[in-house]
Amino acid sequence: MRSDPVELVHRYRDPLDIEVAGLLCAALAYGRVDLFKPRLSALLEALGPSPAAVARDAKPAELLRRAAEFSYRMTGPRDVACLLYGAGRIQREHGSLGTFFAAAYRERKDLKQALAALVDELCAADFTPLLGQSGPTRRLKHLLPHPSRGSACKRLNLYLRWMVRGPDGVDFGLWDVPADALVVPLDTHVHRIGRFVGLTARKDLSWKTAEDVTARLRQLDPGDPVRFDFALSHLGISGQCASRRDARRCEGCPLKPICRFWS
Repeated sequence: MRSDPVELVHRYRDPLDIEVAGLLCAALAYGRVDLFKPRLSALLEALGPSPAAVARDAKPAELLRRAAEFSYRMTGPRDVACLLYGAGRIQREHGSLGTFFAAAYRERKDLKQALAALVDELCAADFTPLLGQSGPTRRLKHLLPHPSRGSACKRLNLYLRWMVRGPDGVDFGLWDVPADALVVPLDTHVHRIGRFVGLTARKDLSWKTAEDVTARLRQLDPGDPVRFDFALSHLGISGQCASRRDARRCEGCPLKPICRFWS
């Protein structure tokens, strides 16, 4: 797991800390893992032994102080503080993020709609003490993309994978939502390899494409279709999977018999 942000979430044992740390590590996991992961590690250190307690109990000024050293591309301390502020509000009103999401899923019986409800709730806080405006900024919306706009919502679906499926040493299995409802966290690696092996013919990184890939994976495992995500993604992240026919790099690849470059 060294090349995956979920390794950082495994520092914690309390489910409340796991879900808050997981939200931060998933929402901020964009770009190169070797660049964002050290910054995430330092952020979690600044939050102390219980990120859930900080999110739930800290005042806005304290959230800003804790996040003061975080800087990664377009994301700064105020954006991190807003994530914590929104998560803390859900904790105070519903007990946990998982309790809120499970209730939203039971009510709607649709993962996309339940995820939309979670994003709406995270962004429903009055952010005036942090931003000088009540609503979320464009930068916060980048961290929390809304599924109704067609995005694949890769990082949010990754968060759901961590929280829902398992436990298996990678994912935690904390939330009371069926694993067969999950949608694959579609990134460029899963999409590229998915096209190579016939999981989708679609060319866009959209929610529809994520559903398309998930539907094909569901044929392999109806009860847990996204269990293949970790392996597919890291096959691409590691550079083992080339973007072309490459006899040396493709030798021994378990997907070679069904890859369009070789079949």
